[in-house]
Amino acid sequence: MTILHRQAEFVDQALAMAVVGVVIEVRGMAIHVSDFAVSVGASVQIRASNQDQLVHGEVIGFDQERAIVLPIGTTHGIRPGDQVIADQPMPTVRVGDALLGRVLDGTGQPIDQAGPVEGAISRRLNSAPIDPMDRTPIDTPIATGIRAIDTLVSAGQGQRMGVFAAPGAGKSVLLGMMAKATSADVTVIGLVGERGREVRDFLQHHLGEEGLARSVVVCATSDQSPVLRIRSAQTATAIAEYFRDQGRQVLLLVDSITRYCQAQRQIGLAAGEPPTSKGYPPSVFSMLPQLLERCGRTKYGSITGFYSILTEGDELNDPIADAARGVLDGHINLSTDLANQGHWPAIDIVGSISRVADVVTDAQHQSARQRIVQLLASYQKVEDLLHIGAYAAGTNPEFDLAIACKSAIDQMLRQGASETSTDDFARTRQQLLALCQLVDRTQQQLSQPRSNAPQGPQAQRLEAPAEQSSSVMA
Repeated sequence: MTILHRQAEFVDQALAMAVVGVVIEVRGMAIHVSDFAVSVGASVQIRASNQDQLVHGEVIGFDQERAIVLPIGTTHGIRPGDQVIADQPMPTVRVGDALLGRVLDGTGQPIDQAGPVEGAISRRLNSAPIDPMDRTPIDTPIATGIRAIDTLVSAGQGQRMGVFAAPGAGKSVLLGMMAKATSADVTVIGLVGERGREVRDFLQHHLGEEGLARSVVVCATSDQSPVLRIRSAQTATAIAEYFRDQGRQVLLLVDSITRYCQAQRQIGLAAGEPPTSKGYPPSVFSMLPQLLERCGRTKYGSITGFYSILTEGDELNDPIADAARGVLDGHINLSTDLANQGHWPAIDIVGSISRVADVVTDAQHQSARQRIVQLLASYQKVEDLLHIGAYAAGTNPEFDLAIACKSAIDQMLRQGASETSTDDFARTRQQLLALCQLVDRTQQQLSQPRSNAPQGPQAQRLEAPAEQSSSVMA
């Protein structure tokens, strides 16, 4: 961004004169203000007559001649006649290298008791998405440090991926592992509507000191105003944009998009929007792509985004999950069944896809990935028959191979939360190729005459020899 563009933004943010309105009434969370000619999105201050502190808020819409303000906090103590003062026509956030290692609230203010942030500059909170003609093609892989992703659902620098998961499937653990092991220069983490108890737990147990040192964490807990929850996602994205414009490769992790949309649903309904799909107003489906499209790769740097989406209940009829899939460049499904079996991370490889995987990997990697995914799909087809003893070995060669190789494949895909993984994409690729060599040897063994082969369905589960197993995981 040029100096002229920054100065133009500051002009947009400046108020020519003070604008003051008067509180007329309070309806639920919404405050109705008269004689208040400001724009939607403007930051305001409410001077409650029986309180010493100002209550901050944001203009979310209009009802005829009244402005509708949603406070950042509680409406307690506000009454008709209180003054409302315009603060900023467009909200901003403080950005800079000094944010690394810090924990911020939804407005960008530090909450980690480590003092103020020095040397930061102001940046507009809601920047326009990247122009399509300014986007650089995605052709370089990004190492997430998660073997299952890097080998079979490969992501590229500037890609946007969704992590779809039910509660308890391990999405927070997965995002924390990425933040610690990724090859990106900077990680920005947005915790939107998170439980208050889990914020400190995420910082200490999932992210750790090593991950926090090169990260910026922005959080707004579930008990805070929907305005703050919306702003936490926007603030995290604005900070990521700053580092991208400095030429860095940025990994943006947002948990979760579902709670972001739920916060906008509260705001939309308070502004008088009609509920449409499952109670979500139209503004939710217009704001979602505006946020997601801000990620991407430019000539300066890139923002690779991973966004978690909660899939409680019927995922197929979930409007948020459906809308997110239409915008994102791929999705990673976390399986509750795998999590219950102790398979971590619980990634359903067959149900996951990366739309740029074939662009960021070579032909050998693509062939190996397709073969492993086909074996996992074949195993899913025969799994139920195998468990009840209804499958006879030798009936289907593809099923026999899938059964024999399942243990070795799981060994590569499993990865403990505390397990240190390489951020070298080339080395992870070699692990996948070594696994395919093991599959080839197993296939040759199974093609031997039946008289020399083990008998019975369970006998077809061939374990990799110790030296082969270690070569796969090396």
